[in-house]
Amino acid sequence: MTLILLAAACLLAVTLGYAGLCAASPFGDCRKCDGLGHLLTFDRHGKPKRGKTCRRCKGVGKRIRVGRHLFNIAHRTWHAGTN
Repeated sequence: MTLILLAAACLLAVTLGYAGLCAASPFGDCRKCDGLGHLLTFDRHGKPKRGKTCRRCKGVGKRIRVGRHLFNIAHRTWHAGTN
């Protein structure tokens, strides 16, 4: 019984922590370009140089977090239904 309560408390703490992260910082770094906004290529001497613009983030380097995206969808649905 105590193991179930401990697991529930851990799950609640993780959920509230992620919700707080989404509220404080709704955008994270792009996973494809690591927040650079472009892909890295290397010249023939092995030095990194700017590659093509990242297609996933369109050169911005940021993406919206999944939790914030779900919150935005729920908020738009609620707002559309109450007006």
